[in-house]
Amino acid sequence: MTSIFDSKLKTQLPLEVWGGVECTVNRVGEEYFDQIERNGHGTRLEDLELFAQLGIQAIRYPLLWERIAPNGLENADWSWADVRLGRLRELGICPIVGLVHHGSGPRYTSLVDPAFPEKLAEFARAVAERYPWVKYYTPINEPLTTARFSGLYGHWYPHGRDDLTFGRALLSECRGVCLAMQAIREVNPGAELVQTEDLGKIYSTPKLTYQAEFENERRWLTFDLLCGRISPNHPIWGYLRNCGISESELEEFCQNPCPPDLIGINHYLTSDRFLDENLENYPSWTHGGNGRDEYADIEAVRVCAEGAAGPRSLLQEAWERYQIPLAVTEVHLHCTREEQLRWLCEVWNAAQELRSQGVDVRAVTAWALLGTYDWNSLLTRWVGHYESGVFDLRSPQPRATAIAKIIRDLATGRNPDHPLLDIPGWWHRPERLVYPAVSCGLDKRSIRESESILSPAPLLPCSSASHRPLAIIGATGTLGKAFARLCEVRGIPYRLLTRQEMDIAHPVTVDAVLTELQPWAVINAAGYVRVDDAEREPGNCLRVNTVGAEILATVCAQHNNLPFVTFSSDLVFNGAVTQPYVETDAISPLSVYGCSKALAEKRVLQACPTSLIIRTSAFFSPWDDYNFVSIALRELSAGEEFLAAQDTIISPTYVPDLVHASLDLLIDGETGLWHSANKCEISWANLARLAAKQAGVSIKRLIALPTRHLNLVAPRPTYSVLGSSRGELMPGLESAISRYCEECQI
Repeated sequence: MTSIFDSKLKTQLPLEVWGGVECTVNRVGEEYFDQIERNGHGTRLEDLELFAQLGIQAIRYPLLWERIAPNGLENADWSWADVRLGRLRELGICPIVGLVHHGSGPRYTSLVDPAFPEKLAEFARAVAERYPWVKYYTPINEPLTTARFSGLYGHWYPHGRDDLTFGRALLSECRGVCLAMQAIREVNPGAELVQTEDLGKIYSTPKLTYQAEFENERRWLTFDLLCGRISPNHPIWGYLRNCGISESELEEFCQNPCPPDLIGINHYLTSDRFLDENLENYPSWTHGGNGRDEYADIEAVRVCAEGAAGPRSLLQEAWERYQIPLAVTEVHLHCTREEQLRWLCEVWNAAQELRSQGVDVRAVTAWALLGTYDWNSLLTRWVGHYESGVFDLRSPQPRATAIAKIIRDLATGRNPDHPLLDIPGWWHRPERLVYPAVSCGLDKRSIRESESILSPAPLLPCSSASHRPLAIIGATGTLGKAFARLCEVRGIPYRLLTRQEMDIAHPVTVDAVLTELQPWAVINAAGYVRVDDAEREPGNCLRVNTVGAEILATVCAQHNNLPFVTFSSDLVFNGAVTQPYVETDAISPLSVYGCSKALAEKRVLQACPTSLIIRTSAFFSPWDDYNFVSIALRELSAGEEFLAAQDTIISPTYVPDLVHASLDLLIDGETGLWHSANKCEISWANLARLAAKQAGVSIKRLIALPTRHLNLVAPRPTYSVLGSSRGELMPGLESAISRYCEECQI
């Protein structure tokens, strides 16, 4: 089998696409946090078929010490690894096996255990003996990062907060890598080391240049140690010696180097940092210091006027320093879908550009194929905060997102063509600067790189914008305005259309406008929303909700099946059940309004089967004064009586959450019916109570009544909670109410 790192073939082989599963097993106190357990991959063998369908050539795959031999090697359970590695081999995906991923080993060892390296080597030998055909190994992922989090910052076990614990942990890990590879190569002489690290760069004000220079030297320690470069004339030699590391410990690496066969760079937008002694410019949680100076430590992208240096600069630096083949071994962004696409493509383009200049970059790795959990707290607590990846786990089975299509394109040599890729990511747009802009002192090469990527991208809501817009219909409504507002935040060019600009009940007008605009998709946020008035004027209701939606769908189908999104309602159901409605449940509307939506669903899918119809319910928004929550808080705050039904159960929908979820589904190419509401079952009266509690408003004047006493004209279901058999993408109601109050500054 030809090595995927064969230098003789580097100019002939295309840049490869690899994948990776976030697999951290870290320890906090006495508790282990296991991502494989959390994301369900531990019990889903079929995930491997999904990965193979992406066309990836290799995968960073976990055979983690803590999982296989938590009670000692003599009690190891290889069954999971046997099946998975066997299936990967059948599928033709080359595994790059990881043994420790941000962990500290099983309970019988730790990063500061003097015997940690030997114990890891013993496990590594057992892996090699059981799978002699496996060639590529990462014995320890990101040793420096793990040592910092475990020995310097106290986040992970053994929770050290001093330079000595950091130094001991780092040397133990690097020595573990050396001994593990030695043991592996005694079984398989051709085994190769893929060593990963986060090489985030530090920038600073002039006063703190000394600290930035120190940290920028320290970031290379993993590779410098493995390559045997830490000698007395090394800039970090004195620091390590002052930490308490002996001369002989450092010399051992010079005498027995274990240089990587490939350097893997894991780069995140938050990796680059800026240090500033002007504490008053930053929130207190960013404040820290080094014993000599106090300073804020913030994300460089949020403050650097020149923009972020980006992955291209880091790859170039690593190549110039080591002349060892490179790969980007983690590409992941916790953000909206189009930003995830932009980040992946930007890294890919940077790698391709460097290859054209002679830099030996072998691959780009789509990390977190299944997403990640709780990295927003650096895995220090287990609350289930999920970041979706190439597949979204919020569906009954992993659901391929738009990233999957991009990966398939890259893997087969096609250029990704989504229209939103032409817009710079948020890290290049002015709104990235949440603190006063300062110069980060980027070198000229980095500035040129940033400028080459950051091309002006007008986000004007008009048809004259240089990029194909998203057509949003419903300029005066709550939903249309929310789409426009959040499209600006997300860097999605749009055109918000009024009724005067497009009457959706006139096919000729609709066709003419779409022909002129050439949008990449159409969102119908228009609608007749007065449920009780619809009983008195059914014609108007049907014209807008049914006829208009059908005409839009028909014209979109005529325009090469232009992606089309429209909205329906929980009021298509009759309330005869006591469990949440899902997309496949039979509909039976009670009101004219409900009938108009039910009929629209049928006609839209007949006219354009690729349409996306999102059922939702009970809107509340921070940008609308006339929704239930806003009215309840306003009247209760004024000491006025507020009447609410106590026996009608709903699932309220926070409009910003709905818009974000809808845009993600649109970009993912989803079609058909989809339910979207904030997860909860609650009565109208209890919704008012919950909102009042969060807002600190008295509920003394809240009067809860049976629905029949509210004198509503239109009949309504007493239970219309929306669940989903396709995926629950919306956060919980309490989170939504909290963010509503924050946005409204309540």
